[in-house]
Amino acid sequence: MPITRLHTKARITAFGSFVPERRLTNDDLAAMVDTNDEWIVTRTGMKERRIADPGVYASDLAVKAANDLAERHGIDLRQVDAVLVATSTPDAFFPNTAALVQARLGMRDALALDISNACAGFVSGLQVGIGLIEAGMHQRVLVIGTEVLSRTVDYTDRSTCILFGDGAGAMLLEADERRDSFMASLSATTGDTEAVLYRRATADRIGEVELREDGKLVQNGRVLYKWALQQIPVGVGNILSLLQMNADAVDWFIPHSANLRMIEAISERSGIPMERTLTSVTYYGNTSAASIPLAISLALAEGKLKPGDMTLLYGFGGGFSQAALLLRWPEL
Repeated sequence: MPITRLHTKARITAFGSFVPERRLTNDDLAAMVDTNDEWIVTRTGMKERRIADPGVYASDLAVKAANDLAERHGIDLRQVDAVLVATSTPDAFFPNTAALVQARLGMRDALALDISNACAGFVSGLQVGIGLIEAGMHQRVLVIGTEVLSRTVDYTDRSTCILFGDGAGAMLLEADERRDSFMASLSATTGDTEAVLYRRATADRIGEVELREDGKLVQNGRVLYKWALQQIPVGVGNILSLLQMNADAVDWFIPHSANLRMIEAISERSGIPMERTLTSVTYYGNTSAASIPLAISLALAEGKLKPGDMTLLYGFGGGFSQAALLLRWPEL
């Protein structure tokens, strides 16, 4: 499990987010499949999710989040020289979604890359962005997590259709020689060779598992739950151990918002109480690469996340991948 102490020239300088207006409530789902509000809340903690309108795609949500960032912080996006888009629901395989976003935002000649690392994608994007700045190749890197998972869900399958929603969040990283905020990084992948969580693209099978042909999302929630409860607390402990810190030093833990019950168990095993854990799961559902920035958006709106707070971002999920960053939240 590679863990690195960081002293970087990169700093978060701006933040934005966007969610569609349409809400899909538990009662709405109860009219579609055999479920009810109590069943869903008891097992997932979810009450509603946001759903993109027909004809609205991951790039559209990403552009909205980036424009929100620009408006909040007075940023000229044309001065950004790299854009990284983390998504599992791209508009197309190519051109990549980042290229579409780059063109619409007027980022002439900027680097544009998609990051495909499922629910760890946003933190992986931040890690790549930090690396680009640290290497001196780029000065301003826009990292966006955006998903339209509602397009991938089988709404006759109650085990998956209750979970997923749509949304986007964006952060701007800039080179700053005076201040750094990132303290440690973790990245690891076990590799899902048994198709525990997948959405088919070009392959007919993964290992011995034949893949569903219609391109809908498939997951074995029990296996993922067990893996996360085993692995994530270990990763949290390893990061803190590297810096000779304990869990009490973490002001805010922001894990991927997969399922509130999963997060409660992870937090308990990590020694970080739910009072210091930020999520977006209750009203946005599981938004994969967008879930961590959406949790940050809610925390900022509620006045919880403040400059100087020790903050642990921890993405995990598809491919049995993990990506985490420990940082002091900056003055934006």
